Amino acid sequence: MKDYEKILRKANVSPSIQRLKVVEFLDKNRIHPTADDIYQALAPQIPTLSKTTIYNTMKIFVEKGLVIELVVFENEVRYEYNIAPHAHFKCIKCGKILDVETSFDYINNEMLEGHKILQHHINLKGVCKKCLGEAE
Repeated sequence: MKDYEKILRKANVSPSIQRLKVVEFLDKNRIHPTADDIYQALAPQIPTLSKTTIYNTMKIFVEKGLVIELVVFENEVRYEYNIAPHAHFKCIKCGKILDVETSFDYINNEMLEGHKILQHHINLKGVCKKCLGEAE
């Protein structure tokens, strides 16, 4: 089991029960959740939890670099615990957003023309293999 308290402390985030539960949820559920998804999942475990707490927690996590805030696919804000470079694939049938490993070799210094890239997103849409299998 990961030590979520250490993860939070290393990022200079005070490890409250709510924050520990949120980071644990994000680590165990790599589903690119919305704040509402996180709230719905954790509210039964933490009866005093509020949506405001979730929004404030996610804001802190973004500021501290623990998660990335994604505004992709229909302008819905989702949160990404995997901060390594990768692309996203959204299935148009089931709506899931999946991480896709890809090479970023095509981005080279000549293309940057002196600019510094801090973040980039590659978003793909299609039908996932599970939904394709169900169609057969």
